[in-house]
Amino acid sequence: GFHTFDADGADRLEDAARRYRYCSAEELLGALSLSGEERVADLGSGTGFYTDDVAPFAGTVYGVDVQEAMHDYYRGKGVPSNVDLVTAAVADLPFDDEDHHEFAGEAALSEVGRVLAPGSRLVVVDWSANGRGTAGPPLDERFDGAAARTAIEAAGFEIESAVERSETFVVIARAR
Repeated sequence: GFHTFDADGADRLEDAARRYRYCSAEELLGALSLSGEERVADLGSGTGFYTDDVAPFAGTVYGVDVQEAMHDYYRGKGVPSNVDLVTAAVADLPFDDEDHHEFAGEAALSEVGRVLAPGSRLVVVDWSANGRGTAGPPLDERFDGAAARTAIEAAGFEIESAVERSETFVVIARAR
């Protein structure tokens, strides 16, 4: 499925105790395995909650969100100097081919594959359709980890790891 978070409720996305319950900054940074010079695209960056965690460890971070209102909220918080905000759908990224070293439908994965250099890492952390649905988007707007893994492989990525958890899944893959 595809959903956007209502920007009027953006404050709820800043609840660290709730957000880190599902994916901690340490887990995310470990999955990204950054050396400090990479260019990272946070797809669906929203208010910049996780973008802020990644920024100190990367060269440049692109906070990509389809909603300009989310970028407005992030600007109000204060955007780190190495973060560039990009308003775009994941299926239509304004980056050159093989431009990035680091989801949703087939078109989005194809587009992500286009902009990632070979060997670059793709990390997907998302809500699982196998969850109980007490947090995050409705279950009918989610996909499960197995479906994500299949779609990512079909888009030409090599899966390094895939873990289905109680409410979320994590897939780490490499661009070929």
